[in-house]
Amino acid sequence: MAKKTGAATRSVKKKSAKKTAVKPPVVKGLSLHIGLNGVDPKSYEGWDGPLAACEFDAHDMTSLATARGFKPTTLITAAATRAKVLAALRKAGKSLKSGDFFLLTYSGHGGQVKDVTAPGEKPEEADGLDETWCLFDGELIDDELYFELSRFAKGVRVLVLSDSCHSGTVTRARIVPPAPGAPRPRMMPPDIARRVYEAHQAFYDKLQRAVSKAAGGRVADPDAALANVAMSARRGSIVKGFNPTVILISGCQDNQTSMDGDHNGAFTEQLLRIWNKGAFKGNYTALHAQVRGAMPSTQSPNLFTLGTAAKFLAQAPFSI
Repeated sequence: MAKKTGAATRSVKKKSAKKTAVKPPVVKGLSLHIGLNGVDPKSYEGWDGPLAACEFDAHDMTSLATARGFKPTTLITAAATRAKVLAALRKAGKSLKSGDFFLLTYSGHGGQVKDVTAPGEKPEEADGLDETWCLFDGELIDDELYFELSRFAKGVRVLVLSDSCHSGTVTRARIVPPAPGAPRPRMMPPDIARRVYEAHQAFYDKLQRAVSKAAGGRVADPDAALANVAMSARRGSIVKGFNPTVILISGCQDNQTSMDGDHNGAFTEQLLRIWNKGAFKGNYTALHAQVRGAMPSTQSPNLFTLGTAAKFLAQAPFSI
């Protein structure tokens, strides 16, 4: 009888062990791909911002993301509204947990609006302008994007690829105009940007103040969420208030423009070529270096990180 009791006890222990075994957490990957070959002229004072390859960029990045196991959302031209982009960002922010991955890609025009600050304060931007992504029915200000990404949970990995024209360093350099016959730059012409801002000043000023209020004060260096940010003393203040770990790769330097193409933008074209449907061997640092090395001297992609990104940078790109 004693032997049977012992065997029964061992059997119960084995069953108990099976019940209490902890399964490894399921890692989730979500992605958002935005591509605009034009904007609504009603929202841009008659300017429709024609481009050729941004929709192709978004579709190709969607295919890449799907092949890597992400669950993608794709917003093309008329569907890429402010409301839909913000809704997608907030939905991802609420559903992703530590260890999960969010991939955000944008192809389209970059713009600028006046940087609104409290009376007597020094502007966040050295040139007094905030950078924007030109969505179909209005611009998404860098303050907004920075704030939405900052609300992601601690430990979420975020990769932002921006095939657009944006500045992000402490001092701005003069944009070199493209040569006659060169590909179309992905930048809202400055005169159009000024006209759009002046016509919709109340709207864009209110957005900036609302974001600042929601963040509990001024948003420190919001450019960082859009493009290339120089190493500076301000970086410490950015990281302290930022939850996720972010890698940002932008299409060009401050004094350059990201160029459009026939099928892909110049930056996206080289990224996809070097990625080679997953045949690429290396980490994010190597991917950025090879893409930059393949670009002409007139367009040099930049890389910047927020948070403790050493482990993220060392991973194979697009790995959930």
